[in-house]
Amino acid sequence: MRIGSLAAVPALDRLDLLGAPVAAALASLDGKIDVGEVGVAEIDPALADTAAFCQRYAVALSESANCVVVAGRRGGETRMAACMVLATTRADVNGLVKRELDVRKASFAPMDQAVELTGMEYGGITPIGLPADWPVFVDAAVAQTGRVVIGSGVRHSKLTLPGAALASLPGAVVLESLGR
Repeated sequence: MRIGSLAAVPALDRLDLLGAPVAAALASLDGKIDVGEVGVAEIDPALADTAAFCQRYAVALSESANCVVVAGRRGGETRMAACMVLATTRADVNGLVKRELDVRKASFAPMDQAVELTGMEYGGITPIGLPADWPVFVDAAVAQTGRVVIGSGVRHSKLTLPGAALASLPGAVVLESLGR
């Protein structure tokens, strides 16, 4: 397995490169997705942000997906979700996501809230290991990508896996045109 110019190894062989919620989730997903297809590679944490990462490690933006944490409110209740979109697009937060969450307004969750609720590092948040009651909205283009690069729960590594595996995660909902 490769992530651009990096050699990747099976993620469960390098738990030190995974956020704790990600490692626990991957172990529990064995049999639901092919966890042997999930690879991990160590990176410079200063290059974890998508553009810098892709440039340094020769990964096309179209092979990289971002996980955006969204918060919406309705009737005093906050509803959280994660959106997976290709790095070449932006999540349609105030249109499609707002309708799917059935909220009046949706916006990107504040960084400190996203970190606290996920137990992951900002810049490494990933849909694997998110709270079980959060929907994971996956853009159809992500689900159709042969292999996609995503966060690992920490800034010092990245995961690679088939896009279809993201669509198979618990709570995943594949949406057309989530990324614009």
